[in-house]
Amino acid sequence: MSARARLRAVVPAPLPPSQAGPPEITGRPGHRMLVQRCDDEVVARALDDTFAARPGPGIRFPAPWPRRRGTWELAPDASLAVFAGVHAVRAVEPSGVVRWEVRHGCWYGACRDAHESYAEYADRRDHRYPESGSVGFSADGRLVWAHVRGPLPGGEPSPDTVDEWLVIDAGRGHVLARADAEAAAAGSFHFPHPADPHQMGLSIGEGQDGAPLRWGRWDGNALAVDCLDDDLCLLHLSPSGDRLMTVSHDQGSLAVRDSGGAVVAGLEWDAEAAVPPHPGAPTDDEDGPGACWDWAGGFLDETTLLVSTTESDDEWGQGRHWLVDTTESGGPVPVGYPLPVSGEPTALGGGAWTTLSPGRDVLHVWELDGPEG
Repeated sequence: MSARARLRAVVPAPLPPSQAGPPEITGRPGHRMLVQRCDDEVVARALDDTFAARPGPGIRFPAPWPRRRGTWELAPDASLAVFAGVHAVRAVEPSGVVRWEVRHGCWYGACRDAHESYAEYADRRDHRYPESGSVGFSADGRLVWAHVRGPLPGGEPSPDTVDEWLVIDAGRGHVLARADAEAAAAGSFHFPHPADPHQMGLSIGEGQDGAPLRWGRWDGNALAVDCLDDDLCLLHLSPSGDRLMTVSHDQGSLAVRDSGGAVVAGLEWDAEAAVPPHPGAPTDDEDGPGACWDWAGGFLDETTLLVSTTESDDEWGQGRHWLVDTTESGGPVPVGYPLPVSGEPTALGGGAWTTLSPGRDVLHVWELDGPEG
């Protein structure tokens, strides 16, 4: 039994791959955007329901520093781009006007300088490969949640704080709340609750040291942070926001959890037990490395997951993608494609997902075409 994928759209990247990072499709159904970042700018184009670019030149946001010196996020209405850099979080309008900036500690671990500008360390060799934080907009676009390295100019919550989690007014740049993230990150990702702008997930990577998973709730005054786990990667939220898709830091276990971090009964899968050997793997290689889940995929709808094992499949041939119907007990089933695909899938919601072409210049948008025997 397998699931067939049907090609729904082919979306060319707005920028050449030699100059930019991979293109992405962001936003909810009806509010899709094609976005891509190069060193100088972020380019955004609105997409219609067929994933075709809407008429017009698109929107361009000048970038304050090169793309390898931090992360970025676009507001849901594409009115603002927020850049999480080495020394500051900066909000930039399409005109290039800086709406606001929040400075913080330096993400290069050995540096204790309070930088005021990117130019201070742009040419320093020791700042070439810093750690990084991230930012995320709330579902309504009114809040920016920012994971930063302390201290802020106003001081730290406590002397033991390394990383801070901030809630910022997206319009004015005022820090509304702050809390200890209880981590020392190499990188992180934000996951906004799709219905409640006062809730946010934060998946933190500490390299080999762990993967702290945090869940934040802002009540309009204080930020409460739940430490769900210290060795768990959050990959996606269901459309309701009530379920979390997670993979263990060692990539062995895939699970669906509630917002408190508890595994939903029966919804946990061990990669080596659930995934059959790759067709290209030698049959007598009993001691070789087994399958592992990628840190990729997500919810296609409230009860259907799309996952992949491309990292562990790579040695033997074509990477595999898997569909998991959480209302049944059959486990993952392979996804069959009408043409070769490369890399990991990215779930868009609304039953759609994307894969990136081998040349990294085209996104293929897929949807399910029913089961096949």
